Amino acid sequence: MEVRSIHKYARISPYKAREVTREIQGLPVSAALDRLAFTPKKAAFLISKTLKSAIANAENNANLKPDGLVVKEAIVGEGPTLKRIMARARGSASRILKRTSHIRIVLSDEISIETRETRKAKRKQENKATKKQTKREAIESAAAAPEKKSPKAKAERK
Repeated sequence: MEVRSIHKYARISPYKAREVTREIQGLPVSAALDRLAFTPKKAAFLISKTLKSAIANAENNANLKPDGLVVKEAIVGEGPTLKRIMARARGSASRILKRTSHIRIVLSDEISIETRETRKAKRKQENKATKKQTKREAIESAAAAPEKKSPKAKAERK
């Protein structure tokens, strides 16, 4: 069963928040909370707050125990941007973009979660398999093609 929690309009750039969410994907909830507690970034505080909310949702709404929960998804989307102006030289102005983000965390009680490491290993195996396949095809096509004779061989026969 999946449980989710969303923190909308968080006052942090999505780029900065994604850096932290990548670290906790696929981890058990207790390990993810530990990692967030010792990450010295503003995003870690906001994400841990959202994660705790998702855990509370799992306990109260879905009657799940937090021991068996795993972070299935931790996604940071882009929210609306606040546009401000800063005075510059000679009466001109430049824009300041204050970005916001929407943090979404999905918890699952299923054990088989695909992490970055497993995806990387899977991709490596697929690449090896495709290389072997192309080598086989090249060998088969070389064996099937008739042998070409050089012009010197023709001249020697005459």
